[in-house]
Amino acid sequence: MLKVQTHEDYLARLNRVHDYVYAHLEDDISFDRLAEVACLSPYHWSRIYSAMRGETIVATIRRLRLQRAADRLANSDLEIGLVAAHARYSSTDTFGRAFREAFGVSPAAYRAKGSHVSFKAASAASDTHGFPVTVETVPERHCASIGHTGSYITIDHAMSRLFTELAARRILPPQPAMIGVFFNDPDLVPEAELRSRACLPLARSVVIEAPLETTVLRGGLHAKLNYTGPYAGMRSAYRWFLGVWLPASGHEPDDAPIFEAYLDDPREVPQHELRTDIHLPLKAAP
Repeated sequence: MLKVQTHEDYLARLNRVHDYVYAHLEDDISFDRLAEVACLSPYHWSRIYSAMRGETIVATIRRLRLQRAADRLANSDLEIGLVAAHARYSSTDTFGRAFREAFGVSPAAYRAKGSHVSFKAASAASDTHGFPVTVETVPERHCASIGHTGSYITIDHAMSRLFTELAARRILPPQPAMIGVFFNDPDLVPEAELRSRACLPLARSVVIEAPLETTVLRGGLHAKLNYTGPYAGMRSAYRWFLGVWLPASGHEPDDAPIFEAYLDDPREVPQHELRTDIHLPLKAAP
């Protein structure tokens, strides 16, 4: 008997495509191979993907490759030609045009003048007032979550899976809040072992079932750094936040992880305009 395909079946198939893309960003990705991964007709699978994911598979692959390239430009000394090659561009010219379209500047200009450079300069100068930080009390949040292990720059893999699972259960809020929680210091823990969680706040009355997990984000006093720019620049932002602002602030960090609230959808907003609030939990004043 022919199996009746459900919405959940299609979501699971597209999740397999997403997993394959993340695992092969630096390889030649065949669209026929993706059709096989999805177990869907090569005539139709890509249009199904676009309709259900909100962007074409070509846009997804390009966005993720350029995001990884930006991370290398901001946080390594890898030569730009090699960065382009890892991103599967045949020349630095074509890579440069694609990067400028996504980030608003050339790869060389981003490496020299991106948001990470401003934070590095402020750290070197011990400039405690270089970026907007507020101290405020935030409410406790009850979240559905999915764990992620690996580079923090790829937590959007878990975020995409989280949205898919919530949509399949018909419990995705109309205006979902995207939050990433980070447990390890990337300067101490190998990249492959970094632990984080993609979280989305829900009402306490919502039942959260496997493979989703419940994560409760601590309420109370937090310092909030308003960051604007590509996610690749956040490592330098953290170093300024924790190494310059915090020691001069008179506050002490509490025993809870930092979390990031993502205010924009990277599928819709240019990389250099993405807004993120970085929340550092603080001990209450004695």
